[in-house]
Amino acid sequence: MCPAHDAAFAVPGDLSSPTGGYHYDRSLLEALRAGGRDVTHVALPEGFPFPGPADMAEALCRLSEVPSERVVIVDGLAFGALETAALDRVAAPIIALVHHPLAHESGLPEAEARRLQALERENLTRAAHVLVPSAHIGEVLVSDYAVNSDRISVIRPGRPELPPDRPDAPPPGPPLILSVGLLHPRKGHDVLIAALAQIADMPWRAVIVGSPWEPGHDAALTRQIAEAGLVDRLRLAGRVGQAELNALYAQAHLFALATRYEGYGIVFDEALLRGLPIVSTTAGAVPGTVPEAAGTLVAPDDPAAFAEALRALLQDPQAHAAKSRAARLAAQDLPTWADAAARVGDILDRVAAGHRR
Repeated sequence: MCPAHDAAFAVPGDLSSPTGGYHYDRSLLEALRAGGRDVTHVALPEGFPFPGPADMAEALCRLSEVPSERVVIVDGLAFGALETAALDRVAAPIIALVHHPLAHESGLPEAEARRLQALERENLTRAAHVLVPSAHIGEVLVSDYAVNSDRISVIRPGRPELPPDRPDAPPPGPPLILSVGLLHPRKGHDVLIAALAQIADMPWRAVIVGSPWEPGHDAALTRQIAEAGLVDRLRLAGRVGQAELNALYAQAHLFALATRYEGYGIVFDEALLRGLPIVSTTAGAVPGTVPEAAGTLVAPDDPAAFAEALRALLQDPQAHAAKSRAARLAAQDLPTWADAAARVGDILDRVAAGHRR
C-alpha cells in the first residue's frame, strides 16, 4: 500500500464563517485529518475574490511557502481570482476546489463577470485536478471553462450529523415552513416572502434562518415582510445556534428555499435527513440534489409557482406524507464526510505521485 501523502488546504478568510462553502471546507479538512493525513491549513487573506494588491501578494507568498512534496488544495474563492503568472511559480501541485464559478455570483456587473470567467478559465489550466461538489458544477466547468471531464471529480458533501428523532405528533399550532440560507439575494428569500403573501389565506407560520451577508439585504427583507403584512407570521431569525436550528427542524412541516443558484446546497441534505418535503427551484445543482419524489421544484424568480407548490403540500396530507417518506429514504444513501475524505485522499496520492515523476 502506498503511503498517504501530506497535503495543505488553502482557504481565504475565516474558516468558521457560516456559509455552505466554508462548512464544506471545514468538514473536509477535519475528515482528511481524522483519516490519518497531515493536512496543513493555509489561511489566505479575506479579500478574495476581489483582493487588493496587498492581499494578492500575501496569498501568493503563503502558497509559495507550501513545499513541493505537499499537494495543496486551493478553495475556488481564491483560486479563480489569483494572478495566473504567479500560480506558475507555486512549487506544490495544485488541486482546485470549485464550489461554483466566481463569474456565476449574482449581481456582478457584466464586465466583471467576463473578467472573472476569463481569469478562472486560465487558472484552471494550471490545476493538476479539480474537485466540485456536484455533477452540475462539473458540467459547467466542461462547457463554459473548457476543463476536460477526466480532470474533474465530484465530491459530494458528507451528510450532516444525524439529528434527534422527530416527534411522532406534529407540534401544536400552524404548520412551520422553514428556510435556511444566508441573507443574500442569491438565496431568493424575497421570492419566498412574496410567495407566502400569496397563501396568506392558509394557516402557516414561517422562519428564515441565515446570517446577514449582503449589506442591507436583511433590512430590505424586513421591509418586505412588513409591507406584505406578515410580521406576525414570518420571522427573520438571523444566525442561530445548532440547538435552536435542530429544534426548528424538529418542528418544521416542510423546507422551502427559493434559491436563484446553488452549486450544491448542503441544507437540502439537512432537510432530507429530517424527513422534510422540500420546495425549491430548478436553479443550478438543485435538481441533482433534491430527489424528485422528495420535493417540488419550480422555476427561479416565480413567486406564483412557488406559492402553489407550498399550497399543495400544506393542503394535501397524503402528498406531504409521501414526500416525507421519500426524503428519509434518500437520506439513507447520502455519503459521509469519511467517504468524501477517502476519495479526496486517493486523488491527493495520484497527484503527488504524478508530480514526482
